[in-house]
Amino acid sequence: MPENIHRALDVDSHALRIVHRIHELGSITAAARSLGYSQPAVSQHLKRLEARLGLPLVAKAGRGVRLTEAGRILARHAATVTQALDAAAGELSDLAGLRSGRVSLAAFPSASATIIPTLLRELSLRHPGVQLNYLEAEPPEAVRAVRDQTADLAITFSYTGDRADPHRQSAQGLTAVPLWRDEMLVVVPLDHPAASLRAIDLALLADDQWIGGCPRCRAHLLDLTARGGFSPNISYETDNVVAVFGMVAAGLGVALVPALAIAASPLPAGIVARPTTAADFRTIHLVGTEGAELIPAVAATIRAIREIDARPWSLFPVAGPDAAQSRHSHELGAVHPR
Repeated sequence: MPENIHRALDVDSHALRIVHRIHELGSITAAARSLGYSQPAVSQHLKRLEARLGLPLVAKAGRGVRLTEAGRILARHAATVTQALDAAAGELSDLAGLRSGRVSLAAFPSASATIIPTLLRELSLRHPGVQLNYLEAEPPEAVRAVRDQTADLAITFSYTGDRADPHRQSAQGLTAVPLWRDEMLVVVPLDHPAASLRAIDLALLADDQWIGGCPRCRAHLLDLTARGGFSPNISYETDNVVAVFGMVAAGLGVALVPALAIAASPLPAGIVARPTTAADFRTIHLVGTEGAELIPAVAATIRAIREIDARPWSLFPVAGPDAAQSRHSHELGAVHPR
């Protein structure tokens, strides 16, 4: 018998509300009127629930009805259940209406001083109820955070031909959408012979000392210089772009950095940045999970990211087949496990 009761109590919220209103108002007619149902519909709900429970819930009392002991027990607990359901519905409405919600985003360091502040400002203006939690991480760690569900979204970058590109094997099953092209620039001292050129052929710097950046940036430098027919003499290595600029200004070498890094940390006096003659660039991506755009707060964050005007940082929208396809896909963009 207890098992049957437990199964029978797996009822819809309408029946619970009806029993609770009969307890409050003392009649089926009044309960139906307050809930916006017809009296026959309320009676049918009661009959079905009584049949499932095997217990009567109402009994006639003069011209009206009264709840039986079983009905009173159900009404007492129905109040708690319906209040919880109403609270849940309210919170879900807040989420759907973007009056609340939390999004976790990971991005690389030079985005922290450029893209992220702009995104935070736009979200706070459009959807003040949405809270954005930010984690600074290089692309491999950021992609892993999305896969491990410690981040909802990640802004990452990749270099053309990079064999360690985290958007390939490690991003299988995730979405990776190209957003912008970030131009690679050669940083040289102002008195360097190449400083007067509008664009620099890396082969002209074969005899210079180089300052290497992060491991993936160094790998990209080695790839580019190999194509130029030389191996760079990397004398110093640092992930700190401010330190890179200081070393170049001190005449210790030359460096290859992305435009976004210069936007995050402007060049000091005594050095200049020039594009390469090959117009080298890296691609900035938005990474997420399948279906992430179905969550209202995440969808709002995705829209805000894609609508950012990146021109002040010398970022340009990605052109080509990937970008064309992304415009014809869902909100997050083209779904391309890479």
